[in-house]
Amino acid sequence: MKLAIIGYGKMGRLIEQLAPEYGFTVHAAIDIGDDFSKAAGADAAIEFTMPDAVPGNVEKLAAMKLPVVVGTTGWLAHMDQVRALVEKNGSALVWSPNFSVGVNVFLRVVREAARLLADEKEYGAWAWEIHHDTKKDAPSGTMLKLVEEMQAAGYSRHIDVSSTRAGRHPGTHEIGFDSAADTITLRHTARSREGFARGALKAAQWIVGKHGVFEFGDVLFPRR
Repeated sequence: MKLAIIGYGKMGRLIEQLAPEYGFTVHAAIDIGDDFSKAAGADAAIEFTMPDAVPGNVEKLAAMKLPVVVGTTGWLAHMDQVRALVEKNGSALVWSPNFSVGVNVFLRVVREAARLLADEKEYGAWAWEIHHDTKKDAPSGTMLKLVEEMQAAGYSRHIDVSSTRAGRHPGTHEIGFDSAADTITLRHTARSREGFARGALKAAQWIVGKHGVFEFGDVLFPRR
C-alpha cells in the first residue's frame, strides 16, 4: 500500500521509518507549502501538522478521495466543518485525541472506574497531566476526552483538572479517586512518540477502502 505523509516534522519522519512494518511504502511526504498533488495515487494519508491547518488539509485530501488519519490535536472546534468535507466528498477519516493503543485502553479503564464510583458520594476525583513545554493545548485533547468519558459513565461530581507543561516529557495522564478511607490512582505514561506513530499506522491500514468519519476506538474495539 502507498502512504502519503502530511507534515514532515518529528512525527512524519518517525511514521516514514515505521511504515514498512505496516505494509506501506511512502508515496509522498508533504510539508508546509508543498503541492498536495504529490499525494495523488496513495492509498491512505496520515496528517500530523498544526490545528489550524487541519480543515484545509482534509479538504484537499477529501477532494482526492484519499482517506486520512488525523493525528494532529487541538482542532476539534473544527470538527463539524471537517466531518462535512469528508461526507461531501465520500471520503474517510479516522481521528483521535491520542493514537496510542495504551491510552485508548486506559480510556476504557477510566470510564469503568468512574461508572463503578458514580454513586459513591464520598469519592472525589482529579485529572492531571504533564507534557513537554512545546505542546500548545492545555488541557490536552486526551485529558478532555478522559473527563468526558468519566462524565458519560455517570460521574457527575466535580473533577479537578490540571495540566503541567515542562521539559521534554512525552506525556503522562493520571486519574484519581480519593475518599477518607482510601485512594485509587490510574496512570498512563508514554515513553516516546513511537506509540502515537504506530497507532496512526494501524489506523491507516484499517481505513483503506472505507467511507465516513471514525474514531480510533472503532479501529481497536469494533462492535461485534
